[in-house]
Amino acid sequence: MYTNEDQQLARKILHFSCELEEGQNVMLQLVGLNGIGLLRALVAEARDMNVNPFVRIEDTEIQRMLVERGDKEFWESQAKVDQLPLMKEMDAFVGVRASLNIYEQADVSKKANKAYSDYFQKPVHFEERVKNTNWVVLRYPSEAFAMNARMPTHKFREFYYDACLLDYSQLHEAMKPLEERLRKTDMIRLKGEGTDIEFSVKGQNWIPCYGKRNIPDGELFSSPVLSSVEGHITYAPSVYQGKPFEFVKLEVRDGVVVDFDSSDNEKLEEILDTDAGARQFGEFSFGLNPIIERPMYDILFDEKIYGSNHLTLGNDYEEAPNGNDSSIHWDLVCIGADVYLDGEKVREGRKFITKDLQGLNPENLV
Repeated sequence: MYTNEDQQLARKILHFSCELEEGQNVMLQLVGLNGIGLLRALVAEARDMNVNPFVRIEDTEIQRMLVERGDKEFWESQAKVDQLPLMKEMDAFVGVRASLNIYEQADVSKKANKAYSDYFQKPVHFEERVKNTNWVVLRYPSEAFAMNARMPTHKFREFYYDACLLDYSQLHEAMKPLEERLRKTDMIRLKGEGTDIEFSVKGQNWIPCYGKRNIPDGELFSSPVLSSVEGHITYAPSVYQGKPFEFVKLEVRDGVVVDFDSSDNEKLEEILDTDAGARQFGEFSFGLNPIIERPMYDILFDEKIYGSNHLTLGNDYEEAPNGNDSSIHWDLVCIGADVYLDGEKVREGRKFITKDLQGLNPENLV
């Protein structure tokens, strides 16, 4: 019916992450049929807790067809009639992304993606789900996922559950000295191969992430002062809106992307031209999961790579706002740059070097 690992993961999600209580409602959304075992485990655990599961199973090819053919009126109707009223009744949301092909929507047009983002994703997920539920989003392992990670399938499954079932309470304790430093920091600088960029975070809020919203988790995020970002940055491989990029390089002046290069400049330009906020940055974060070592073309994993940072194009988060408004939120990851806080080097490559932060290095967490 389902594996012991899925049962452990279901318990961690519903008890630790969602913090569900008896009689509450949780939406369990499965996108792609590959994760049906985890969905079964989630349903079983929810009923054992006397929690009410509302189950949605979505086929990825049908979803692609809807996004390709949807327009403003269609998505407004979908939100108003179907998902928004139901989401408003939820105390929690668990989204299991189990697609076998991360490039399923690679050919969806910019116009179609914008209609979906503006009239469905934004009201249902960004405005209602994110703000008003205890939500968790995660991927599910597959042969295709293992292939992107360049790992044998059985090794990838071991890695997946190790990363997801990490002791997040221990990680949270290790984050506290970094959070304390960052709350006192004005300027952050990243300097490495193809990267030399700085920005102010003075007065910005910092949010530690330790298994409450994403699985796997392990990041500490804020947002840069909007107009303060200056320099150039080179990012690791990424997939956004089903479009793969082997690398992305950005040149930034006064907080705005003024030049760029990538493995697919035509598609990158389309994304940057989505709206004015798409050329500015709505988030900055430290990746801190000690199990996740390298990119696997999946941002829920890649943004948690230890020794990484993501400086995110697009919309900010309400918990750590900087005023940037956009239909996109693209967590591009820079791995292994030296990190300076107000001129002091605190991370060299991927390892923290100051005594108070060394507890975040993998050898001290695993």
